[in-house]
Amino acid sequence: MSEIATPGQLRLSYWRWAMITVPAIVLIGSLMGLLSNSGYGNRWFAALDLPSIVPPGWVFAVVWPLLYICLGLALAMVLHARGAKGRGFALLLFFVQLVANFAWSPLFFAAHQVTSALYLIIFILMVTLATAFAFASIRKAAAWLLVPYLLWLAFASVLNFQIDQRNPDAETLVPHAASTQI
Repeated sequence: MSEIATPGQLRLSYWRWAMITVPAIVLIGSLMGLLSNSGYGNRWFAALDLPSIVPPGWVFAVVWPLLYICLGLALAMVLHARGAKGRGFALLLFFVQLVANFAWSPLFFAAHQVTSALYLIIFILMVTLATAFAFASIRKAAAWLLVPYLLWLAFASVLNFQIDQRNPDAETLVPHAASTQI
């Protein structure tokens, strides 16, 4: 027997990676959104002049977990590809964009830094594009799993840009206090 591992064992090894990477990325991404009070429940965000292309809140609640699942599966594929040329650099790129992704919600929703968030999301988009090319040389399927994320980042960049343009005072905007009527 000249094989080190059977194809079944190799698939199992990939799924072991995926059982770690997918929940970890979904959990951390969700926590960052929750801790930064992202979304329509944020009074500051609700007070902004939002462009018409802003999707309803449920779209974000559906899209982001799906994107995080794709990211986790792509990461598992590349982690599983031990000995692949360029793997270390591809993983470095992936983790740089992932950390930047996790920083975007606190920057935008908690710190109210719309312009800085725009620069950050453009950075994320560029690094993710580089990551996709790096992943493609290791596992083409891993690169394809990044395509929906890249498309969403492009849309989110346009959205962030439009919010920045429509709200030049966003950083200093103080939402009206909640009031109750008796």
